[in-house]
Amino acid sequence: MDVTWPAVDRLLDDGTGHRPRADARRNVERLVAAAHEAAREAGTEITAHDVARRAGVGIGTFYRRVGSLEELLKAVLDELIAEINATGDACLAADDPWDGFREFATSYIRRRNELCDISEALGDVLGNSRADLRDRIRRLVERAQDAGAMRADVSWTDVAFLLVSAATGPHTLGLRGGEAQWDRNLHVILDGLRAPGSGDLPGEPPRVP
Repeated sequence: MDVTWPAVDRLLDDGTGHRPRADARRNVERLVAAAHEAAREAGTEITAHDVARRAGVGIGTFYRRVGSLEELLKAVLDELIAEINATGDACLAADDPWDGFREFATSYIRRRNELCDISEALGDVLGNSRADLRDRIRRLVERAQDAGAMRADVSWTDVAFLLVSAATGPHTLGLRGGEAQWDRNLHVILDGLRAPGSGDLPGEPPRVP
């Protein structure tokens, strides 16, 4: 099945080509939105009952409309992957390579924790999607470096780790971060990535297995 399909359309497709009832679409739309919300707030501890409660539907409606929690989460995961890849492709076409990288980094970090939590809840099913994402990050980094906008002594593999480090938890040392803490972190990281850089980096960049 085409992974570019929106999650709602994929879950409503019964193979007959018939148009679903309006109430069925509304319920599936609510369940998809609730699955996103549960992934953001509950992490990997996502349950069918929690998603149904968040969507305001009964557990019977949940199973009637989406079949299983796994089917729902897989559709949402594929939609997230497609969105991230589409953003990466658009950013690769940006006139300014640094602006393209920065826009992708912001969009990726906003989605990244949700993506990983759903994948883990399903048993780590990213598979080839990791290679697609790595390829886009590599090309975005190399494009920014070729334009002289990003320091040349960092590898795209360094950047993959740096982007993840922006998505911190809400607590540390008894301090509570605000909703925009990840964005503040990312701004500092982006400033550090700008050319020419302020000093030599120690050690070696991460290696691709």
